[in-house]
Amino acid sequence: MAGSAGMTTPAPRALRRFGLIAAPIAASIDQATKAWALDALWPPYSEGITLLPVLNLRLGFNTGVTFGMFAESAAGAVWLLVGIKLAVVAWLLMWLRRAANRTEATAIGLIIGGALGNILDRLRIGAVTDFIDAHYGGWHWPTFNMADVAIVCGVTLLVLTSFRAPSPQAQPQ
Repeated sequence: MAGSAGMTTPAPRALRRFGLIAAPIAASIDQATKAWALDALWPPYSEGITLLPVLNLRLGFNTGVTFGMFAESAAGAVWLLVGIKLAVVAWLLMWLRRAANRTEATAIGLIIGGALGNILDRLRIGAVTDFIDAHYGGWHWPTFNMADVAIVCGVTLLVLTSFRAPSPQAQPQ
């Protein structure tokens, strides 16, 4: 469809493609890096590998929800957590169908891919494999993985795009 300035706006199907490409890429990177971590960083919860004074690679497992919260109570609720995450993925897929631009579609795809990467872990081993340990002094951020990175990047893109002015084609005339 043509815009007022003679520029074409991508069709919704073309926009969805950005998300549908980002999702499997994010999930694949996540699963590949977790496979590496399981092999290279065993045993879990050891010192791991120091990359920078503020960054280690250290294997751990999250049986809880975000940042390991409720780990004790969530450990037996694998199927409940998987079900909730699958419902969120379904909602994100519906949102992706209505994506307004490439950035939004890509951001949603990153979030979907990250969620799917962590769902695969829960289904396979009952916990999410984490291995990136960011720290400063004696303070450690909860250990995370590449699925978490994809989710945070996706959410950040969504927030940043929400501050942009709508394109001239999207404004009522």
